[in-house]
Amino acid sequence: MLEEIIDRKMLQPRAVIGFWPANSIGDDIEVYKDKDRSSVLTVIHTLRQQSQHRQSSRPNLALADYIAPRDSGVEDWIGGFAVTSGHELHTLARRYEKKHDDYRSIMITALADRFAEAFAERMHQRVRTEFWGYAKGEDLDCAALIREEYRGIRPAPGYPACPDHTEKGILFNLLGAEQATGITLTESFAMWPAASVSGYYFSHPASRYFGVGKIERDQVEDYARRKGMDVETMEKWLSPNLSYTPGTRGKGKKAA
Repeated sequence: MLEEIIDRKMLQPRAVIGFWPANSIGDDIEVYKDKDRSSVLTVIHTLRQQSQHRQSSRPNLALADYIAPRDSGVEDWIGGFAVTSGHELHTLARRYEKKHDDYRSIMITALADRFAEAFAERMHQRVRTEFWGYAKGEDLDCAALIREEYRGIRPAPGYPACPDHTEKGILFNLLGAEQATGITLTESFAMWPAASVSGYYFSHPASRYFGVGKIERDQVEDYARRKGMDVETMEKWLSPNLSYTPGTRGKGKKAA
């Protein structure tokens, strides 16, 4: 089936990427309209780890740490991307279902998911070596790529380092992702077609993946304030990360 998809061009993958001047302000990342950095285009909001580490010297990270602070004088950048295997997937899957060919319907869905992940990996490689070009001399084989030995990360809203799915709306607006790729966001900020991947590009040499983990009410309140949202709504979106029971005050009752 893989050969058939490729030979017949049954799927039409699409992608959009973008890069913007950026600097951090605390746990926020200001994205600027142009290189003079005098006008803020939008703000990306990040969350910071609050759990106590076994090693006292280990810092509590936020993605904003990988962007130079505004008062540092360093002119930093951030990137973004959205890729999809294409809308053709759902038409093909339904066509197989109508023929009672559940096997092929399941297989093309599974393969489309792998295409999207591979597409995201390939675009990241081209970003590092060509479009952004901060690692032009990169020369890694497949094994090294799988081990993620390259410089930079591409975390996605809704995943451990940035668990708030609503930030995906800010990213899509920055990219013009719907117009460029046809990917749309549902009310729950899931991507459609489902075989799609989106996220940020960070180039900092020390950047690495991490999980925010459990957070306290004080950070939720601060985060809601920074985003201009009410705490209750923010608690709904961040419910898997709450270390307290919503509705309590202070640190509150610890969640089970």
